[in-house]
Amino acid sequence: MTRSRAQKSDLTDAEYRKLAAFRQALRGFVAFSAAEAAAIGLTPRQHQVLLAIRGWPDSMPPNIKSLAERMMIRHNSAVGLIQRLEAAGFIQRIESSGDRRFIQLSLTPKGEAALAALSASHLTELRQRGPRLVEMLQALISG
Repeated sequence: MTRSRAQKSDLTDAEYRKLAAFRQALRGFVAFSAAEAAAIGLTPRQHQVLLAIRGWPDSMPPNIKSLAERMMIRHNSAVGLIQRLEAAGFIQRIESSGDRRFIQLSLTPKGEAALAALSASHLTELRQRGPRLVEMLQALISG
């Protein structure tokens, strides 16, 4: 039996309630996020792609392979997302001058504007929900 399975029986009713409430709070934010994305014609995953590209930590823009790894999705799923976002005018592919097989991804002005609007609404929502989420998480991890 793994350690996590052995600990499962040690949970109290109060811990189950805390976990359930925290998960419900997270789902509430995810539902908010999905509705915001849908309001501008994006799926939640497409929104995530825009955010991943714009928030890329490296100095070089991401390519499809690195984006797929970061998003924890299959390469072919990332290709489909990129194709749909490119067709809708949210992102563009840029061929590397050194190696034409290496394609970098960047947001178009339309993608930047959509992401800016989504990010502003998300930050506002997180500022409202955040203190309660932090409180709930602290209650969970402090026992």
